[in-house]
Amino acid sequence: MLTALDGLRATMVSVATGGADIKVVNASFHERYENVAAALAVRGIENTLPFSDLWEWYGHWRADGLTTYQSRRNYVSGVFKPIAARVRSAPGTAFEPTGWERVDRTVAKARIRLAAATGEEDYQGIGLLGREALISLADVVWKADRHPSLDGVAPSPTDAKRRLEAYIAVELATNANEQARKHARAALDLAVGLQHKRSATWRDAAMCLEATASVANLVAIIEGRRDPS
Repeated sequence: MLTALDGLRATMVSVATGGADIKVVNASFHERYENVAAALAVRGIENTLPFSDLWEWYGHWRADGLTTYQSRRNYVSGVFKPIAARVRSAPGTAFEPTGWERVDRTVAKARIRLAAATGEEDYQGIGLLGREALISLADVVWKADRHPSLDGVAPSPTDAKRRLEAYIAVELATNANEQARKHARAALDLAVGLQHKRSATWRDAAMCLEATASVANLVAIIEGRRDPS
């Protein structure tokens, strides 16, 4: 996370001090910004980074009288130091980003929505986001030729439950993985079961989000995305 933030900082300094060309690096900067924004949301850290686009940064330094390279460096440093300090003080959460952008972004959005939820429709919305997250997760790990459905029914593109059940059955097939397989299936069943609950409460929404994050975490572990570097 700190490395990603430093990459954004370095790029902003570079384009503002005669280095990189905005036309060349803006697309990659924007993509990195979106990933950082999602990761901050997952950690519950407010995103105070002011520019997701380098042309916006260019317009700011021209309009705000940052006429020297040093004044631009100072501005960028003032932007990034506080947020880096907040990341350092809150290094761990129950859900670390998986690296699958759509999954992480949807879980992050659900966390934000849950924090602001006040009524039944809001709580049902958390379930719908959980469903989207599991569909996105199935999209990246399920392979039709490797993960046949358990009941012989070909899953549709939105049938995350059948696809992820098949994935879990294959990837955790050995007896040594029996407990992990049961846990993964239970988390999946809980997430799916709560997604469509019409009389949803805050606790239903919170459990649905927790179960969805648990499934994503387990699959990330299976795929090697939690292995030590």
